[in-house]
Amino acid sequence: MIDTKEKLASRLTLTQEEEAFDDRDSTAFPIKIPSHFMALINADDPTDALRRQVVPTVYEMEREAWESLDPLSEVAHTKSSRLIHRYASRAAFLTTDVCAIHCRHCFRRRFTSTAQGAASREEIDDAARYLADHREITELLLTGGDVLTLSDEALEEMIGAFRARRADLVIRICTRMPAAHPARITNALVEMIKGFDSAPFYLMVQFNHPRELSAEAIKAVARFVDHGIPAMNQTVLLRGVNDDADVLQELCNALVFNRIKPYYLFQGDLVEGTAHLRVPIGRGLELEAELRRRLSGLAMPTYAVDLPEGGGKVPLTTHYLRGEVQPGVWEFENPDGERRRYWDPPTDRSSSTPR
Repeated sequence: MIDTKEKLASRLTLTQEEEAFDDRDSTAFPIKIPSHFMALINADDPTDALRRQVVPTVYEMEREAWESLDPLSEVAHTKSSRLIHRYASRAAFLTTDVCAIHCRHCFRRRFTSTAQGAASREEIDDAARYLADHREITELLLTGGDVLTLSDEALEEMIGAFRARRADLVIRICTRMPAAHPARITNALVEMIKGFDSAPFYLMVQFNHPRELSAEAIKAVARFVDHGIPAMNQTVLLRGVNDDADVLQELCNALVFNRIKPYYLFQGDLVEGTAHLRVPIGRGLELEAELRRRLSGLAMPTYAVDLPEGGGKVPLTTHYLRGEVQPGVWEFENPDGERRRYWDPPTDRSSSTPR
């Protein structure tokens, strides 16, 4: 485990920007790189895509006026000490503040690695009671931190408490563990989770670059899929990591090949100290349009932004609908720039078919 700049310098020749990062600053987001992920980094390339995700630079100390440590206003939507209810049909439970890896683009650094530890039984029960009282919630996200940093026993107790109150809840296991520390994913873990089968589970993973899909990572995800738990990927669009159509095409196709659905391609959140990693939306829209030309519907993720101040997720896409050119006649422009028209059904069945 690499958790200090000194240890990092023993493995990499730090750039000037990396060397200038002060890991002794109490306001700095700590370094944490597990050995598996560290081994995937090309130590000879200072611009390596995986390196940019986990090695801090002095640019993290820069702050923009519109940035926040809570860019999605999660605190305002917290209903118990660990439960966030921001969308009508789903809630997120902060299982622990511990992560296996500290991504430099982390949007929840207000909570991650703040020594709060795993949720207590009281906090779990408080959240379970809220879920029991709010039947409009149909999905629960077990997040953090990373839920899979918990022991099998702690996770079993937590899931059991939620299932006891709401056996019908779809539960999402939100984790970076397959990419960061795939050895954590064991058959015993997956079989324990699958034992709570009164409602489905989904595995929500984050792979941002094709090289993260190591043989070990693929095997870890396969354990879930082979037990009937679908895997969905949420990629973050990151400057110098995956802001390239060829890289994203390779990633999405590799995900589908390994039975992982590309779900979202997220625009970076307005988190303090992450401006150097965010991609301009204009560039993101160019990439989205190019991916639509290259990828199948199965391989195409939804490019989206989680709006600041709790505004929620909205898709970002090229507007292919050009408009209604005459009553009931709609004109579209496809990803290749070709225009086509679509006719609404006639209100009068006896009317002639448009030509």
